[in-house]
Amino acid sequence: MATASEWLAGARPRTLPAAVSPVLAGTGVAAYVDAAVWWKALLALVVSLALQVAVNYANDYSDGVRGTDDVRVGPMRLVGSGAATPAAVKRAAFLAFGVAGVAGVALAATTAWWLVAVGVVCVLAAWGYTGTSRPYGYLGLGEVMVFVFFGLVAVVGTTYVQTGTFEPAALVAAVGIGALACAILVANNLRDIPTDTLAGKRTLAVRLGDRGTRQLYAALVAVAALAVVGLAAVTTWWALAGLAFLVPAGAATRTVLGGATGPGLIPVLQRTGTAELAWAVLVSVPLFLAG
Repeated sequence: MATASEWLAGARPRTLPAAVSPVLAGTGVAAYVDAAVWWKALLALVVSLALQVAVNYANDYSDGVRGTDDVRVGPMRLVGSGAATPAAVKRAAFLAFGVAGVAGVALAATTAWWLVAVGVVCVLAAWGYTGTSRPYGYLGLGEVMVFVFFGLVAVVGTTYVQTGTFEPAALVAAVGIGALACAILVANNLRDIPTDTLAGKRTLAVRLGDRGTRQLYAALVAVAALAVVGLAAVTTWWALAGLAFLVPAGAATRTVLGGATGPGLIPVLQRTGTAELAWAVLVSVPLFLAG
């Protein structure tokens, strides 16, 4: 039976900034238009965090039963390491999906019932990453779905449930957040190119190859920087403080472009997560103050 610390490790806490950041950014936009609703922001945070944990456990389960995680370079996996049974990890994933569902229904009930349909699509997409007979994560579509759901849907949705309107600034913020969320996955898949290739997991990194994947990572960081400028242009120029995210992102980019492999890429995941959180915080604070 897995220990509490192993279950925590299996939840992949280093990925959680990808769940917190879109809620911060979306709430910042809501505050800028003087329509922030803090209890709805907290419910959106519960949805986002629960979905991220559910995705992590679902991937652990699916990759584990396929044998993809039999040889790991990165952090331990519950099923692949034998620390927990596949059934237990699957139950944990569906429990997290349930938490997200309850919070999501509460938001829909107080905003618009069509949001339930959006939530269902989010859950199906989360499970479909590795959990179906033809998982899209094995077809090179993972980054697209991360951009859509942990970027566009998460940020714009967070703003919408508070304001009841679709704000252009939320869309710009979603591009920046989505780019950095994608960069986390790109860094992860860059590290795993050798093992994914052997396992037949055709991620975008496997398809692009080592050099192309490194260039994609740098391009995503550049897109996030441009999004800061775009957001400042449609809100307040004080939002340019968000460019300070380039401190951790720049260090991570140098590591990626410097040719680091295997364990040498593990710190990149943490720095990219830090960069995404810094992006969200450093643009949100000026938006809060200007609202």
